[in-house]
Amino acid sequence: MRVQHRHIIYIQGYDPRGLAQYYRMFRTELRKFGRLYQLSATISRPKVAADDEMASWTIETKADDWQTRTSYDFLRFEDFIQRDLASPIWRTVFNAVWIYWRLVFNGTLARFTRANWRFAAFITYPHFVLLLEALGSAGIAFVFMKGLDALGIPAPFSIAASVAIFVALLGTMLKYTESSTYVLYLLSDWIWTWDFAHRARPDWDQRLDRFAQHLVNVAHSSDAEEIVVVGHSSGSFLGTEMLARALKLDPALGRHGPRIVLLTIGGNLPIVGFHAAAKDFREHLRQLAVEPSIDWIDCQARKDVMNFYQFDPIKSHGIEVGNIRRNPTIVAVRFRDIVRADNYETFRWQFFKVHFQFVMANEQPDAYDFFMIVCGPIPLSARMAVPDAALAVATGDPAAREWAWKRIETAKTGALDADDLGGMEPSARRSG
Repeated sequence: MRVQHRHIIYIQGYDPRGLAQYYRMFRTELRKFGRLYQLSATISRPKVAADDEMASWTIETKADDWQTRTSYDFLRFEDFIQRDLASPIWRTVFNAVWIYWRLVFNGTLARFTRANWRFAAFITYPHFVLLLEALGSAGIAFVFMKGLDALGIPAPFSIAASVAIFVALLGTMLKYTESSTYVLYLLSDWIWTWDFAHRARPDWDQRLDRFAQHLVNVAHSSDAEEIVVVGHSSGSFLGTEMLARALKLDPALGRHGPRIVLLTIGGNLPIVGFHAAAKDFREHLRQLAVEPSIDWIDCQARKDVMNFYQFDPIKSHGIEVGNIRRNPTIVAVRFRDIVRADNYETFRWQFFKVHFQFVMANEQPDAYDFFMIVCGPIPLSARMAVPDAALAVATGDPAAREWAWKRIETAKTGALDADDLGGMEPSARRSG
């Protein structure tokens, strides 16, 4: 099958930038994509739904021997996120520290460490920076208190003044270093994740339910050959939740219309699933693991400290489904193959940039290419099953493209056994 019309449903993660910045980024990266592969890609202006919860646009892509139309839905949460980030600094710090130490003492942080020590280090990072800034503020406040003592100020007044100085200094440092440290953003992210795992955010749940109904409506009405639900970063567990809820609304969702594929990229499913309270979420993972009408592709990258690399989303959550398991197909993405060699050594240390490379344009042609997934003519499951053929369709001469299409049309698609993931490790360790 060659895709002529694809419907993408992109669910926003915990990213406060929102629609305007995302659309500008998408449009810029689309132009880079067109230049890389020497094709034409045009994008419409976004249309925002009346409730402001979703925006949509279309992309028309034309190459020498194929063309596609992509309907793109951007599901929005930035109003909730911006509200979180507007919370008083003291409240964010207090709640985040309280949650972090609960993670330590209930063993959840240890589970993160066993699953991926880099991610555990990443979630500890804002607390380490917070500690350094608190120590610096405390040192200045202590010197100020000693100065008041030397002037003969009564101890209760000097202590109260030094505490006020400490609080003011710490708040100021956090606020004015935020653009370089991202501490308050990351702390807010963790507070939200904890609340979401414990079902303490009914507004998020209600919107996810509406998004699940939107997916059902699209599946019933669309003439697309495939619908791809994309979840990047924390959008990975939001997309998983939305799809599972859509299947609850319509158990035949993937059987009577376009093929439905869940694409989780740079995912961090355990930050919800490893909480004891997240029983419903783990049950949704179990359902998707065995659902034959849905394909689930999970892309992971070793260089991204914000995702869980070499992580089995099913077994690692303690879910056993036996031989009936068919999802997800786990794909190792090597950013060294995507980013130009002259940029790679600088790129690899820019952690946020690395994390967002999953949804950016490639600098070099590769089988993993987000914009080829969005705009290309190859069904996503086939693209992941025969990546060499998918790349040949994009870059090969006419003979190579003819060979590639024959391979794609005869390829068997389906889940990769999670045990095979270990086979990806040596190459990823060498050059991922």
